[in-house]
Amino acid sequence: MKLIYETHSTTLDNERGVATGWLPGELSAAGERESVELGQRRREVDAVFSSDLRRAIHTVELAAIDAPRFQDWRLRECNYGDLNGAPRERLEPRRRYVDAPFPGGQSYRQVLDLTRSFLNDLKPLYAGRTVLLVAHSANRWAIQHLVDGTPLEALVDAPFNWQPGWEYEV
Repeated sequence: MKLIYETHSTTLDNERGVATGWLPGELSAAGERESVELGQRRREVDAVFSSDLRRAIHTVELAAIDAPRFQDWRLRECNYGDLNGAPRERLEPRRRYVDAPFPGGQSYRQVLDLTRSFLNDLKPLYAGRTVLLVAHSANRWAIQHLVDGTPLEALVDAPFNWQPGWEYEV
């Protein structure tokens, strides 16, 4: 299966430096434009799956890709618990939450397990096909780890460098 991973488009929280976590989030004007651009570059997919958080759903809606669309809670961002909606720097260093959960939330390893479960369910249904996945940074780190074994500690500590999608064979 060819898996194309895209992050949800820019939110107001992203622009303010806020870690949204499991809060819904709202796309900014820039994010709305990015969503349309995503749809223009990703027309040739067999299905679109996204997180069930509002910012990911809205990204997919505005992309308007003519393919079946599905939402799955296992594709949510990491639950930062008491830090959902906090300034992003309060999450640093993130590596301390790879195995230990955020206070009142979950760990990145738990996100990895949920992402693995999702992919295991998806692979037999879409073998030989192309699937677009719209989710969050924690899910991309999980996929990268599952595909090439990059340690989660290295992924969560690396600076985020946006690009127009990541492609994987899974």
